[in-house]
Amino acid sequence: MSNAVLARLRAVFALPNDDPRKTLAVAVALCLACSVVVSATAVTLRPLQERNAALELKREVVKVAGLDDPGVSLSQAFEQIEPRLVDLETGELLADADASTYSYRDAAQDPDQSKALAQDPAGIRRRPDRMPVYLVRNDGALATIVLPVYGQGLWSTMHGLLALAPDGRTVKGLTFYEQRETAGLGSEVASPKWLGQWAGKTVIGPDGKPVIEVVKGSVDPKAPNAERKVDGLSGATLTSNGVENLMDFWLGEQGYGGFLARLGELGR
Repeated sequence: MSNAVLARLRAVFALPNDDPRKTLAVAVALCLACSVVVSATAVTLRPLQERNAALELKREVVKVAGLDDPGVSLSQAFEQIEPRLVDLETGELLADADASTYSYRDAAQDPDQSKALAQDPAGIRRRPDRMPVYLVRNDGALATIVLPVYGQGLWSTMHGLLALAPDGRTVKGLTFYEQRETAGLGSEVASPKWLGQWAGKTVIGPDGKPVIEVVKGSVDPKAPNAERKVDGLSGATLTSNGVENLMDFWLGEQGYGGFLARLGELGR
């Protein structure tokens, strides 16, 4: 800072306290100081926030895969899971990619790692070229496939995990671990009661296309194709539609469709 600038600052702060120029200068100085503190705090805390987010994701993957056990640590439980990256264009698992350090959220913001969507039922605008998948094996045989899914609800982008049986068609579990939908209405998308009805549902038809429906009201278990339907969220039609739309997208050709069609290559 030059001597001339310092001299001007001293002159301003030497003014009487009731002088508007001094009041403005003090306000600007306080704003700048607060901005520096906030920025420094954000930079300092970011690595910790990223570690916490990674741990929370691991916890959710373990839970939806049915591997959570009070007597087993998170790290031990996650050792039973094989994180991989899948090329969504080909449906192939990538042998030379590290899924543990990959962020599909960052990739979606990078034009070199994603593509703009002409057809975008999930409301995500850009789709990463690669997505992580989590494989669980039992004595070498594929037991569970966990797929990250996300899409637009009423107020927020809902991030979840869908666990499928080895057939790639039947749901074993579902969780939405990040959402900001209307409290008491759309936020029920994360409630254990609503999520519990997904187990055993069929999400992919014999032709390999998504078939799951989130219906208005309750599903009649005796109705035709009841195994393909789940109850809608009461008072939250747009959130319910968002769930159905993101399922259609991620289980379809633009999402994991190609990968699910190749499950036989994984040794099930």
